[in-house]
Amino acid sequence: MSKLNTPFRYDYVGSFLRPEVLKKAREDFENGKITREDLTKVEDECITKLVSKQKELGYKVITDGEFRRATWHLDFMWGFNGVGHQKTETGLPFHGEAAMIDDTYLTGKVSLDEHPFIEHFKFIKQFEDENTVAKLTIPAPAQFLEQMIMPFAWDNSKKYYNTTDEIAIDIANGYKKFIKDAYAAGCRNLQLDDCSWGMLVDENACQFFGTDSEGLEKIKKQLVDINNLAIEDKPEDMTINTHVCRGNFHSTYASSGAYDSVAETLFAKENVNAYYLEFDDERSGGFESLSKVTGDKKVVLGLITTKSPVLEDKETVIKRINEAAKYIPLDRLYLSPQCGFASCEIGNKLTEEQQWAKLKLVKEIAEEVWK
Repeated sequence: MSKLNTPFRYDYVGSFLRPEVLKKAREDFENGKITREDLTKVEDECITKLVSKQKELGYKVITDGEFRRATWHLDFMWGFNGVGHQKTETGLPFHGEAAMIDDTYLTGKVSLDEHPFIEHFKFIKQFEDENTVAKLTIPAPAQFLEQMIMPFAWDNSKKYYNTTDEIAIDIANGYKKFIKDAYAAGCRNLQLDDCSWGMLVDENACQFFGTDSEGLEKIKKQLVDINNLAIEDKPEDMTINTHVCRGNFHSTYASSGAYDSVAETLFAKENVNAYYLEFDDERSGGFESLSKVTGDKKVVLGLITTKSPVLEDKETVIKRINEAAKYIPLDRLYLSPQCGFASCEIGNKLTEEQQWAKLKLVKEIAEEVWK
């Protein structure tokens, strides 16, 4: 059992570009050309190669790249009772492109028996050694709740629940079971990926959530409350971090806005160990909100973009790290890309070689800043 804990000075969010052989295998499986066992074999082989590459580059954290998923979040929800999905006809509105990912909705009360991600984690766990630790990335409870209470979903969800608070309790209880099962499988580093806050900071947030500014404040409280409720019983030696961004699909984004309007809730009140935060361009605003991060919680600065193949200038990134250090001590800061490289199967618009060049740059900068 590795004793290492995330985050690390040079780190990453979790998803990686899918190799073409994996994309082909998934397509063949969906078309009935190969069996589930055939697909799993290809997944296993691709994940094994990915982990070797992560270690070769010198990273201390390993993941399965989310290679067994279609999306970073919806596959997790599909593992719960009471959740259904089907191919979308319209897609989600990202800037410049519709994200054609499955419509996901309630079909009954939410509960959890056995989740397939536990077996997924057991596979990656075997590759831990004295220098590396495996982390498991899943959508945050707030993200799950948001999926079911947004205006486009509520008409359906209220067939099964009278209030959004009732849904939140069932989702949180499902997460508690998942965390318990993940711990039993050896998981000591769990990451909650959460775009719900990114939607809340957007100038169109009231429209997104079908409410007014007072209503947004209630939603902020509900989102931090469900996250805290879900993790309140976590084992003492389990590290739980969160990643917050504004959408990541095929190098496009869903929302814009600085963290300022949610900092008093998210940074001050969410009971996590660290925040992986998106700061790769002007959509993310400045670093002032980091002054609201309470206690000894850590911040992983997402200063390297996964949305473009262009390598950042090292000195510019170092300057930005020092700017952030005006609001939170340097010894509580870390560095990573702003998001994963492939939040969905389609991946962002760069090559695998460019992906690894980005991570090499992250490591070089971190080793220079935190000597």
